[in-house]
Amino acid sequence: MNMRGTIFDIKRFAVHDGPGIRTTIFFKGCPLHCLWCHNPEGIDSGIELMVRPDRCASICRGCLKGAPKGALSKINGRIAIDRSRCDADVYIRAADACFYDALQLIGSKVGVEDLATEVEKDRIFFEQSGGGVTFSGGEPLLQFKFLSKLIDALQARGFRTTLDTSGLAAWDVLESIARKVDLVLYDLKLMDDSMHVKYTGVSNRPILENLKRLSTLGREIWVRIPVVPGVNDDDENIRATANFVKPLKNVTRLSLLPYHKGGCEKSRNLGKGRDIRSFEAPSAARTGAIVKSLSGGGFEVRQGG
Repeated sequence: MNMRGTIFDIKRFAVHDGPGIRTTIFFKGCPLHCLWCHNPEGIDSGIELMVRPDRCASICRGCLKGAPKGALSKINGRIAIDRSRCDADVYIRAADACFYDALQLIGSKVGVEDLATEVEKDRIFFEQSGGGVTFSGGEPLLQFKFLSKLIDALQARGFRTTLDTSGLAAWDVLESIARKVDLVLYDLKLMDDSMHVKYTGVSNRPILENLKRLSTLGREIWVRIPVVPGVNDDDENIRATANFVKPLKNVTRLSLLPYHKGGCEKSRNLGKGRDIRSFEAPSAARTGAIVKSLSGGGFEVRQGG
């Protein structure tokens, strides 16, 4: 059975999502709402429409045809959307009618076998580099059944697999997938629970508990820490993170992911400008200091994936 799931991107030749050259599949839907998110198009599980106003041609009105009254309009020659009047069908029709790629449909339904066949095209790069397939998002575990079937299909073809997760899922779901994959990339954002709620919308307690339990399964884990100035780059949080991770088994690497502003424009173009905040990028000196403070814990510390 060609089970279907919802993804929003496939990134080829990825080198920061696990070992070697990888193909990263981005799943749609996430239980966290991080204020610095660089993939805001992965938060909602449904199909969305991204508007790129600079590409909109003032002479074209094709996208307006068939849309409910007031749903799409043109103001000063550029498209404007009343998303409260739109659904997935409206988005699909509008994107299909746009000749200038100013309207981009975010999210598509794909089948397990179709996706495995698409990944097959990259086999030579995996074999030559020791790479494989990474499941990212969003949060892949929200589509547990589809993800599980996809891993089975890819492993039947001999591909190595990696899960990139926020850790927020029922333990039996995380355990089931972790036992199948070769590597887990696990995000740790903030150690203080109240701060975690403030900046991500959810408690970190199940995330921390899941990481403890995950460390006993014998799967290799790379803990990834987004570095967001003014949020989690302070000495106290870095020290608490190191103290938490140090006694865990099978954590072989800490990866620092410096914040960048890429998610801000995407959020605005999705009509969600208020959902994502802009922060300053961390300085090279501060990132270097964090690397130094985390080193010596028995695992490798890197900047980047």
